[in-house]
Amino acid sequence: MRAFEITSPGAPDVLRLVDRPAPKFGAGELCIRVSASGVNRPDVLQRLGKYPAPAGASDIPGLEVAGTIVEGDAEALERAGFRLGDRVCALVAGGGYAELCVAPVAQCLPVPEGWSDVEAAGLPETYFTVWSNVFERGRLQSGEVLLVQGGTSGIGVTAIQLAKALGATVIATAGSDQKCAACLNLGADWAINYRTHDFEAEAMRITDGRGVDVILDMVAGAYVAKEVKCLADDGRLVIIAVQGGVQSEVNAGLILRKRLTVTGSTLRARSVAFKAAIASALRERVWPLLSGARVNPVVHQVFTVGSSQTSDAAAQAHAVMESNEHIGKLVLNWEPA
Repeated sequence: MRAFEITSPGAPDVLRLVDRPAPKFGAGELCIRVSASGVNRPDVLQRLGKYPAPAGASDIPGLEVAGTIVEGDAEALERAGFRLGDRVCALVAGGGYAELCVAPVAQCLPVPEGWSDVEAAGLPETYFTVWSNVFERGRLQSGEVLLVQGGTSGIGVTAIQLAKALGATVIATAGSDQKCAACLNLGADWAINYRTHDFEAEAMRITDGRGVDVILDMVAGAYVAKEVKCLADDGRLVIIAVQGGVQSEVNAGLILRKRLTVTGSTLRARSVAFKAAIASALRERVWPLLSGARVNPVVHQVFTVGSSQTSDAAAQAHAVMESNEHIGKLVLNWEPA
């Protein structure tokens, strides 16, 4: 099979298209002929040498794929209601930038009705992450207010749409007026340009001084102190990335007085059982929203691998990711060689 590998830590051009042996599935697993692969910020960190694959995972980058089941553990497939030839999308711990990818059956979901494989390839990483952090760890309820930091990222567009579909009020931050407009078009009730406005002051103004109930934070660093200030009583701050740095200085007294919860998580190294529980919840609660078009795909750009043995599609995708100019998902499209 063809796959993109990281030849050494470095710039996007260290991603090279190579020939690799086809992966072998094991107990509880299946193999997908990949039509499309989602591109995510953790892939960039892995390429830079800052986020190594977990023990036992493929060294090939890529955390989400969509395509067709070509083989797998027959008993596991039957239990999950899958058959050979079914179109699925899957969350994986690595190996997604390849024509064939092995995934735990329990981490696979059917491609939603009406969605293409390219659209579905952008689902698993963001939807597993948002469901686990916003709705499970953050306990967001209908009628509450969610603040999404980075509303036009893949995670952001998912959080906005899901929270709105499930009855929350959404405030999103973004780095330009154009991106703020995109957040509003996705359903956000308010959008704050963090380059021209202070998000803490704006969040308090919007909520008439009450504060927000849940914050989904991909920045951390200096943001945490401000987020603690703009949380409502019993508010929950969920940190899922540290793009702004790992050090934060907060007013612990506010955490005590307002009974706040400050938490965080990463998903990649969690167990199959943990991810399977998220997949089950998504299939029950979220997949009907996707098939019913209450939540829609947001694909910013597709990079076609094509038949060239020197394709730089992955490098191009990473360059766009690092530019921070995208709105929504970046996807690799695998055309037959």
